[in-house]
Amino acid sequence: MALYPKHNERRLSLSEPGLRKSRFTFFRTAALFGLLLTLLFLSLFSYIFGSLYQQAGHTHNLNVAFVDYDGGGQIGTAIRQAYSDLREDNFPTLIEYSPLRYPNPAMLRSAICNTDYWGALYISMNASDRLASALSNSEFASSYNRSDVLIFIWNEARYPSIADSLAQGMEILSETARIAYTEPGSAGSHQFQTVNRSSFDSVAVYVDPWHLASINIQPTTQGSRLIYNTLVVILILIQQFFFLATINGLYVQFGLFGTIKARRIVIFRFLISAVYAMAGAICTSGAIWAFRAGWKVNGNQWVLTSLTLWLFGHLNFLTLDVFAVWLPPAFLPMGLTTYLVLNVTSILLPFELSPAFYRWGNALPAHACYNILVDIWSGGCNPHLGYAFPVLFAYELCSGILSGLGVYRRAHYAVVTIEREESTWQERTDKAIEEFTRMPAPPMEGKLSQGMDIDVVQPNGVVNEELNREALAGREALVGELRRATSQMARGQETLRRKESLGPSFTLV
Repeated sequence: MALYPKHNERRLSLSEPGLRKSRFTFFRTAALFGLLLTLLFLSLFSYIFGSLYQQAGHTHNLNVAFVDYDGGGQIGTAIRQAYSDLREDNFPTLIEYSPLRYPNPAMLRSAICNTDYWGALYISMNASDRLASALSNSEFASSYNRSDVLIFIWNEARYPSIADSLAQGMEILSETARIAYTEPGSAGSHQFQTVNRSSFDSVAVYVDPWHLASINIQPTTQGSRLIYNTLVVILILIQQFFFLATINGLYVQFGLFGTIKARRIVIFRFLISAVYAMAGAICTSGAIWAFRAGWKVNGNQWVLTSLTLWLFGHLNFLTLDVFAVWLPPAFLPMGLTTYLVLNVTSILLPFELSPAFYRWGNALPAHACYNILVDIWSGGCNPHLGYAFPVLFAYELCSGILSGLGVYRRAHYAVVTIEREESTWQERTDKAIEEFTRMPAPPMEGKLSQGMDIDVVQPNGVVNEELNREALAGREALVGELRRATSQMARGQETLRRKESLGPSFTLV
């Protein structure tokens, strides 16, 4: 038994005249959209790779505040010398400030919290004096604290991979400064004359005078941190797209756009999408918390994260619905793909590491959402809510209005389609019946109408059989006319459905 036995039945030859025109149209359309898709994806790849282009060369845009509370001692001199040696485009910029600008480390921490700088490096007060005492006095050397000399303040929750690179840069600066401190001719080398050579602790202090101490506002070391600004956003957008397609499919299958008031549909779609977005947000934030692996975040932050993802998910449902309503169906996949790539690119890297052109991404919802999440996770140390919330609510409001208007548009074309179907069906049916009634009478009917005795002409059974055949032929002719009418009506319906622009939809039942 052959698999799918009818697969080769009722096939036309490629040389058939009727296929020539459709074949040309097919290849022309396929070539056109193939070219458009190729150019689109080339543009998207160029856009996303452009945001990462020469990332290392933009590292100097990461500013680190430097304050010497030691008052210009030998340690500060070593730090300045080390930075002078390391300074280039692929190293963070160290901006020195007077202690009068930031009188204490707490103010430096506030500056990092306000995202004025990516980090802050400071030398603790009297650090050089304590180091000198430890070099000359074994008692001081035994209690000398190497971690209370050079301190780096940073927030790892703000783009963790970039923050880690910044911290590594400061480690390199610290080690380079330590080497500069002991180089011949440096201030530290003169201190060697005062080292108590009989004390192992004093010699050890000279060899290893300080360790870079870290004040990390929000340690973020879990492995899942790498996808917070990539796959999480992509999956949220895909999740909303599939639900939108599901809802549209149900509305089409049950014909709701043509039977229920548009206002009720708007309200219902808004509510059901809000409920679904909340469910998705709870699941997403729950997964983040389930795999936080020691990340120090609490229940309040989980609630705020869920609410933020809820707003982000819902506005994306509405925005994708706007694409579905107002874009021609053929260009809808292109629009949705572009929207996704633009959003993800806006949060791949901080704008300091991308060309200035990409700063327009501040207007995209993914960038605003990520800024809010960083603020939540780091306990308020990314205060951009005054920018981020207006962006999200602007998308929610504008997309909500356009999506609601799209429901009225769909409802309008649904009624137009129904009226056209009814009118066309009636016209085609009447025309088919009229054509059937105008058909000439069969020969047997003519004989009967002339009053001939059928029993004389041929047996009664044969007459009945011939009458049945003629009646069957008449019914088949009528059915053929109705089928042609139905086929023409279906083509008209397809044209109206294109205008209706229901967007992506899945057949479920």
